[in-house]
Amino acid sequence: MKFNYQARTKQGDVQTGTVEAASRESAIDILQRHDLVVVFLEEVSQIPFYARSLKFLQRIKTKEITIFYRQLAILFEANVSPLESLKILGSQTKNPLFRELIFDLEKNVKGGEPLSKAMSRHPKVFSSFYINVVKAGEATGKLHDVLKYLADHAEKEYNLNHKVRGAFTYPIAILVLFLLVGTLMMIYVVPQLSSMLLELNQELPITTKILIATSDFLRNWIWLVVLLLIGLIFGFFKFRETEKGRLFIDKMKLRIPIFNSLFQKIYLARFAENFKTLLIGGIPILKALDITASVIGNKNYEKIILEAKEKVRVGENISTAFAKHPREITPMVSQMIGVGEKTAQLDNILEKVAYFYQQEVDRMVSNLTQLIEPIMILVLGAGVGLLVSSILMPIYNIASGL
Repeated sequence: MKFNYQARTKQGDVQTGTVEAASRESAIDILQRHDLVVVFLEEVSQIPFYARSLKFLQRIKTKEITIFYRQLAILFEANVSPLESLKILGSQTKNPLFRELIFDLEKNVKGGEPLSKAMSRHPKVFSSFYINVVKAGEATGKLHDVLKYLADHAEKEYNLNHKVRGAFTYPIAILVLFLLVGTLMMIYVVPQLSSMLLELNQELPITTKILIATSDFLRNWIWLVVLLLIGLIFGFFKFRETEKGRLFIDKMKLRIPIFNSLFQKIYLARFAENFKTLLIGGIPILKALDITASVIGNKNYEKIILEAKEKVRVGENISTAFAKHPREITPMVSQMIGVGEKTAQLDNILEKVAYFYQQEVDRMVSNLTQLIEPIMILVLGAGVGLLVSSILMPIYNIASGL
């Protein structure tokens, strides 16, 4: 927040200006620390009317949160107090929504709350994973070390997700563009050519008849197609929000040929990285399993991890529980976790597992990207070839009969 102020110096001179703070009380405190006696203080909005009305469109990006963790870790390592660290980060954050959130953290920490409690007020931005690790760091007095682990973890998670999204973005964008161009050609180009062919009263190939019929349908019922697509997309997202829908989609991810192996490696890398970070942060093993299950991002793996948690509660090993699910948890992971449990070096073993599967994901994403490009070229070439041949073949047949 920004405040316009009018204040007097010790010499009695009047001074006016603007100060940025998390609250009115914070603004007064900042001015008093500069030996000023506040006469007038009024909040001003940085955001114009039209921008405020569109605030619901703003969001805090994952990259911004990742950078926040890294900068907070650096400031703590430099022995800057939590309050001052949040004030510095808030003042330099460009996203107004995130800046407001950081200043809210500062206000609550200044009011006596620990950082983890202040973060828990914003569950949509800070997950239970990060809040619990920070809480453990506060309890053990190693908050600066914990924040460094969190920053490393957040960067690895962001890089992993970014690579996977990048692998799928290119083919999806090309496919959508091809369908859009194809639809426009069906509506505007094909009718002009088909009218010429129909006037010649010649027998048309089956592909040409299908093309003309599709063109006629799209011209007459394009509004219905658009409505059906919107309905399907809306229905899909609503279905995904249900327990059954999420479970079904998560199962399908692990059964799609080629991609099932990629998804399996992503979830194993995520499990090992999250579980390791929680253990290093001092979280008890049962709670660490519970938190890891909630952030794994797949209902099937969530059930397996929660099942392992219950087995550990009654004295069994994690590796024994995981070994019952060789389809989702590879034998190598189960065996390595077993070694970690026997040698009391589970966090080190998990770090090696996470590194291995992150490397595997990188390799698979790179291979898939190289494989997708020629496949997309073949698909697009076949589509264009079919479209062109359906128009040119009857024209060629007519010309040959003359």
